[in-house]
Amino acid sequence: MSNFHVMTGSAGILERPDIRRISVDDVFDALRAGIEDFRQQPSHYAFVCLVYPIAGAIMIAWSAGVELLPMVYPLMSGFALLGPLLAVGLMEISRRRERGEDSSWSHVIALRKSPALPSLLMMSLYLLMLFVVWLIAAQALYVHFIGDYPAPGFMGFARGVLSHPNAMGLIVWGNLIGFALALIALVISIVAFPLLLDRDAGAATAVHTSVRVSMLNPVPVAVWGLIVAASLAVGMATMMVGLVVIMPILGHATWYLYRKLVVSSPR
Repeated sequence: MSNFHVMTGSAGILERPDIRRISVDDVFDALRAGIEDFRQQPSHYAFVCLVYPIAGAIMIAWSAGVELLPMVYPLMSGFALLGPLLAVGLMEISRRRERGEDSSWSHVIALRKSPALPSLLMMSLYLLMLFVVWLIAAQALYVHFIGDYPAPGFMGFARGVLSHPNAMGLIVWGNLIGFALALIALVISIVAFPLLLDRDAGAATAVHTSVRVSMLNPVPVAVWGLIVAASLAVGMATMMVGLVVIMPILGHATWYLYRKLVVSSPR
């Protein structure tokens, strides 16, 4: 147990990986590389790609009760906060493919034995905490602006809320808070998960490096965030079905974006 570590690597120090300044073209290069990985090895994605739409469908079904209808939109939109967590396996496949190694699903399963697993779990906890904060904030906003609104089913609920005199306040404040939380998630995790796959550096190093990368490359990082947001919106507009394609592409592209932003581990 002496080697158990979470916030830093096994050496017990906060590493400072070298980072690069990139252009918007590099962001689209990473996206194209993600598309190519998806095209080359689509058979590996059945499990991870289905988790996203199935989990969304379960959440929607769970929220089908009238008293829980206000949480449908926050639950669906909040998925964006969990994207990097759900895409870890896809990043590992791209990492192995880039190195010319076997990229079968068994190697993704083997991540449970990785020395960086505690750090990966800590990063996952950070994103889950943001997700919970978003749900609490969304519920509080709904109660503040709309109150206890009874509705006969989903369509009746939607019409009632949108025609409510305080609807604009709910929409504006809800989206502002959601944007702020999504921005935090982007800044602290843009390279965090692929970095931990690349090197056992610890969660603190992963977050610190992500923040450094975001400060050095604000425009490319913003463009990447817009690409992710737009892609997930399209996926949700298709009742989650589109996420079967969108999710793996973004997951693979995240690895290649990391490779452009951070100098890889020498080992």
